[in-house]
Amino acid sequence: MRKWALAVVMFVSACAPRPVSVPVVTALKFPEFVQPPIPPAFANSPVAATFSRGWVLFQTGDLKGAERAFVSAATSAPGFHPAETSLGYLELARKDAKAALPHFERVLEREQRYVPALLGRAQALLALNREADALASFEAALAVDPGLTDVRRRVEVLKFRGLEQKIARARELARQGRIDEAVQAYAGAIASSPDSPFLYREIAAIERQKGSVDAALADFRKALALDPADARSLEQVAEILESRDDLDGAEKAYADALALEANPAVEKRLEALRDRMALARLPAEYRAIDEAPQITRGDLAALIGIRLAPLLQTDRPREAMLITDTRAHWASPWIMSVARAGIMEPFANHTFQPRSIVRRTDLAQAVARLLSRIAAQHAAQAKTWESARLKFTDLSPGHLAYPAASIAVAAGVMTTVPENTFQPARPVTGAEASEAISRLEALAGLPTASRHQNR
Repeated sequence: MRKWALAVVMFVSACAPRPVSVPVVTALKFPEFVQPPIPPAFANSPVAATFSRGWVLFQTGDLKGAERAFVSAATSAPGFHPAETSLGYLELARKDAKAALPHFERVLEREQRYVPALLGRAQALLALNREADALASFEAALAVDPGLTDVRRRVEVLKFRGLEQKIARARELARQGRIDEAVQAYAGAIASSPDSPFLYREIAAIERQKGSVDAALADFRKALALDPADARSLEQVAEILESRDDLDGAEKAYADALALEANPAVEKRLEALRDRMALARLPAEYRAIDEAPQITRGDLAALIGIRLAPLLQTDRPREAMLITDTRAHWASPWIMSVARAGIMEPFANHTFQPRSIVRRTDLAQAVARLLSRIAAQHAAQAKTWESARLKFTDLSPGHLAYPAASIAVAAGVMTTVPENTFQPARPVTGAEASEAISRLEALAGLPTASRHQNR
């Protein structure tokens, strides 16, 4: 009897399940993978125990043992997301991101906000060089758990790296002349970093090259809104406004750019713009002089009064002058100015006859009187002009206009024509008169702005 009882005990002992040996983890084999938490509904369950054992095996490097445990847990409880997620981690540990991705996708099909699967998918996508998709998965995880500090840092790095790549591609496309593609690439970079002023400046430059001036102007202004100290964008805005004849707006933009940063090229543009603005404010009749086939006395008075105003100033005021026929003429202010200075005299009957045609002798007389004003500062040159006594085939030294013609040509202000003729009676063209005024400006050392105001 006792032998039988002992045999039963031995049989039962042999049939009883043996305790499973679980290795002790002394160092994590894959510290980059964090064990997904066990849901409260599965706490202390056999599934949880099997899963936990799988993680111990995983971190000791026994991937096959871990896989069996994870598969067992996932099969026993299909809603147990940690097991399916861990199978994905296991494939990542094997460097097989392609095999890992479906595990995470299956979990996320059932639970879109499951953070461990979102993070696992992001890592798999990174390994597959799908950085944009990985970034979206990381950001989805952050949306669920904003406290994931390490993940936030990874997101920032990915965004920066992605932005760099987008910018590099946009610049390369622009360099290759693929303008439409470059604009699209810059738009993608701006979508990733909407607060970067240099991106708006760069896309605006490409848009301007493309001919999309409205878009370029808008983007330069966005750059300035983000960085008011952006002198380069201000220069571009000024150029666009100037091209559209918004001269006041262009002047302000150029001036603002110079206030931020000295730039000789911009100074010249502002100077030229102000000359243009000054010209635009002058009467249309004045602006038409350069193209005129012949000019009038009123035209010549305006050219001298506007462009050579410093030469008309005198310390000896002349007596009041009566001119009866210029009040309604567009050049009246300048006629009075040149008349008072003695450069162009009225006639004996107190008329100026502003609509009379100017002949070459008339221009020579005015030039000679202006040269006498310049001579005060250029005495040596003046003696050369006055003593030249040039010979003309059609103007004798005894002619009343000869002294003025000789001085005007000797000074280089006027020129002879073929066969050394002066052609004293020939009408003066607008271009000829303007060129003479320019040479007088140069001799007088007047500022460049004044010299080109009529251009």
